[in-house]
Amino acid sequence: MLPKLTFVLGGAASGKSAFAENLIVQTGAPRVYIATAEVYDSEMEAKVQRHKTMRGPNWRSIEAPRDLGPAFTSVSKDEIALLDCATMWLTNHMMGEADIEAQTSDLLHQLATCEGRVVVVSNEVGMGIVPDNAMARRFRDLQGRLNQRLADQSELAVFVVAGQPLVLKGTLP
Repeated sequence: MLPKLTFVLGGAASGKSAFAENLIVQTGAPRVYIATAEVYDSEMEAKVQRHKTMRGPNWRSIEAPRDLGPAFTSVSKDEIALLDCATMWLTNHMMGEADIEAQTSDLLHQLATCEGRVVVVSNEVGMGIVPDNAMARRFRDLQGRLNQRLADQSELAVFVVAGQPLVLKGTLP
């Protein structure tokens, strides 16, 4: 059985979303997909459509690029929600010049009080080169801190590389 909070981390195109989806599907529980992406161009539209096709029709979908409160409130104790992904959520708040610390604290509270179980997907962005501009460095630092806090709060944390899971914390079901 999946714990109350599972954190799945990986690089771009690492297979983290597919891994997280599969974890949820294996439970047999009703599933909710909470999407944080905002579509601004045809490339992102294609990516969103590809993810929808891969998931299939058996997901209740909620689009919540910034305000996750109503999405988490709607998840029942029998459901498992997939938040995909914390990286896009953070980006949306950065671009909106929000108070990131306040938003992060609110997210962690919402995860703790959600009635259902939640799997959070996020990108590991700190393993590459140091970005060449201040905004990218700030994003890398904020994402790193958000990932640390999500991993701390989770009961299961998994790093996905080349589609393969490496358990950082807890035990896979």
